[in-house]
Amino acid sequence: MGKQGAKGSPGGTVGLLVQKDSEYETRASDVSMSLHEYANVKGTECLVSEKETSTSTVRIAGSTFSLRVLAAAIILLFFYYAAGVVITVLLSILLAYFLDPAVELLERMHLPRTVGAMVMVLLLIAVLVAVGYGLGTRTEDFAANWPRYSALLRQAAGAVEGRISGLEKQVTPTEPGTTAQQQGGERPEAAAVRSMLFRGIGSLYALFLEITFVPFLVFFMLAGKREVWHGTLQLFPASKRTQVKETLEDLREVLRDYLAGMTLLTLMVIAASSAFFWFLGLDFPVLTGIASGLLNMVPYIGAVLAWLPAFIIALAKWKTFGQFALIAGGLMTIHVLALNLVAPQLVGRRVRLNAVAITISLLFWGWVWGGMGLILAIPITAALRVICDHTESWRPIGRWLSA
Repeated sequence: MGKQGAKGSPGGTVGLLVQKDSEYETRASDVSMSLHEYANVKGTECLVSEKETSTSTVRIAGSTFSLRVLAAAIILLFFYYAAGVVITVLLSILLAYFLDPAVELLERMHLPRTVGAMVMVLLLIAVLVAVGYGLGTRTEDFAANWPRYSALLRQAAGAVEGRISGLEKQVTPTEPGTTAQQQGGERPEAAAVRSMLFRGIGSLYALFLEITFVPFLVFFMLAGKREVWHGTLQLFPASKRTQVKETLEDLREVLRDYLAGMTLLTLMVIAASSAFFWFLGLDFPVLTGIASGLLNMVPYIGAVLAWLPAFIIALAKWKTFGQFALIAGGLMTIHVLALNLVAPQLVGRRVRLNAVAITISLLFWGWVWGGMGLILAIPITAALRVICDHTESWRPIGRWLSA
């Protein structure tokens, strides 16, 4: 009875509750400390894993950038050393895009596509032969009068060289024996001729490739357009084919509009320049006008280069500075009007390249391929802009090119 009374007393019950509460608090504190230590350990592990992940990400990004730079360098070397092959293929592609609407028209007239492609290629060859024959006759006339122009050029070059030599003598006195060494050494003209000859071997090889292979490539591209188109799409995964198809269609429209507009613009500049030279009374106005029109295909730089043929012809007739300034002013007016008024309506609607991008492309491709690089720089850059516009990661580059 005494024990039961003791257990049932209020003081004993309270003591037991207090003891159990203290035990619970001790256990809770132990559990919280364990959880805190576990959280610290896991947090440290997470920080270490995040650091390792960021380091590996940086390494992967760096290696990807290095691989891209290496691939770009390899492609550039290939374009430089295989210039004849690459230029031949690019010219064939441009001509195929240019002639494709006519082949499609013949196909709609129930003419087989292979026959239509053959007809257009033969017509293109006939036009080029006729133009070459016309230029050849005028070039022969100019070559017959070349001794007169060459004498005037040597006289003008001698006068300029004499003035430069006089300035050099005033700045630095000549050492004795220098003149004798120069006279006994190789003539600069011979060295220049040898350099031009060795450089011309590569140009003749590229010209041979273009003359022989371009007509065949153009014919095969036109005749097998559907097969080539389908085969190109098959190179990409099924999820990307719609995007690739849209890119190729946009590229076709851009290159076709550029070639048609530039052809019409070149003919207009040839006609205006020839009329201007005929009004001035210069010899060979048509030949000089053709040179001016062809140089207009090189933006900005061509407007200045077009002065040189006219200046050479004018040397036989004029001597004053004002007359040469008249030629320069007239040609600059024709080219500026064609570039700023006519070209945006014919060419610039779909090409959409800013002046900085055009200038950089002219410098780069002119350095890689010379004169042909200056002609192909704009279509290559326009094609690059189209590809960038249809590629998600490259769209900022496309916006910069067309800004």
